[in-house]
Amino acid sequence: MAKAKTYYVCTECGSMQPRWMGKCPDCGSWNTLEETVQDTTPVGKGKSSAPVTATVISTLKQIDSSEENRYTTSMSELNRVLGGGIVPGSVILLSGDPGIGKSTLLLQICQSISDGAKTLYISGEESLRQIKLRAARLGVETDNLLLGSTTNIESVIEAIHQHKPDVVMIDSIQTMNLSGLNSMTGSVSQVRECTQLLINTAKTLEIPTFIVGHVNKDGNIAGPKVMEHMVDAVLYFEGERNLSYRILRAIKNRYGSTNEIGVFEMQESGLVEVPNPSLALLEGRPQNVSGTCVACVMEGSRPILAEVQALVSKTNFGQPRRTSAGFDYNRAALITAVLEKRCGYFFGNLDSYINVIGGLRLDEPAADLAVALALASNLLDRPLSDDMVAFGEIGLAGEIRTVNRAAARVREAERLGFARCILPKQCIANLGFEPKIQLLGVSSLAQAIQLLLH
Repeated sequence: MAKAKTYYVCTECGSMQPRWMGKCPDCGSWNTLEETVQDTTPVGKGKSSAPVTATVISTLKQIDSSEENRYTTSMSELNRVLGGGIVPGSVILLSGDPGIGKSTLLLQICQSISDGAKTLYISGEESLRQIKLRAARLGVETDNLLLGSTTNIESVIEAIHQHKPDVVMIDSIQTMNLSGLNSMTGSVSQVRECTQLLINTAKTLEIPTFIVGHVNKDGNIAGPKVMEHMVDAVLYFEGERNLSYRILRAIKNRYGSTNEIGVFEMQESGLVEVPNPSLALLEGRPQNVSGTCVACVMEGSRPILAEVQALVSKTNFGQPRRTSAGFDYNRAALITAVLEKRCGYFFGNLDSYINVIGGLRLDEPAADLAVALALASNLLDRPLSDDMVAFGEIGLAGEIRTVNRAAARVREAERLGFARCILPKQCIANLGFEPKIQLLGVSSLAQAIQLLLH
């Protein structure tokens, strides 16, 4: 009879411990050790040892790495995030909040690569009838789509070898289980071993595989952290469920840039691409209202214009509130402190709220200047011009630091009809062209606010 040994695995770093501890001794994370069971029967006493074969060794010249081998889809936003298409043999982890559109995107990918590409879609969460109803709602009609509903990973591997599909989709990895493991479905060991089996199959047969991963209550991908290191690409769906826009971001990508994003809009017929995100995010802007400014940020190679709104009001409590949606909270506190110390605007007894319209998250420091101008505009009740855009990083001394790709930002603002642009003074000399838009170079935050007052 097989002996079983209980041990504990950290979901963050994957380390194994003989007993449960509140804090992982390797990575220092709290409450991340999960119980799992390992079969400890030695090889030769109940286990069959497979014969060892030599690994195939090739030189660089013998390996075909041409870009034409990628599977391109009809969804240009997805191709952008993946780095130009789906690479054969790649394993892609797709994650996001519940109901964000992961399964919808997978079915639409099946339709977009249906021309000659056979896709195997395995679901452990829905029956075949449920998948058919969702496919009919999305308008997915292709004879190259093979559907299966199972939670046994051995059956999935057998189906892949039997049907030899061009693309495989697993929805989701947390529902799959390996019969040789005694641990429960969705545990650390089950997720890790099932993922490893899919990776081995994908690399051996050179079949690209999409794996859906759930998220935990903290918003991170559920399961062991090592799973993100095992796969080739990690795509994350961002956006609020009550908003129509969805942002697909590459957190990891071995075959392309991790800075690119894809913008989609959730409609009744599924996810619809947004080829011009700036125009969509700026739609419905208020006119002649204080506390709003347009920022220009870079998402990979694409400049995106987004509206930043700020509201400053007298607090009713002893401690003023600081709320930020779509912008880093600590960065907002830094900007508020610079406005107080370097520009003389007091926020000590005022609540301040910052919001980025459309569900976009501005992580780039180039959005600092737009946030500061929006705060000052609402505090002084002086509206910014509707045809003005701003970008620049703010230092602790109140200086406006230069940012990269200034020429691309100016061209995007010019293309969308903006007439004036506030930017770091150092960037003007490095543009390399003569723009039609009026450039207002500033070297300090106080100088930028003076433009607001005049």
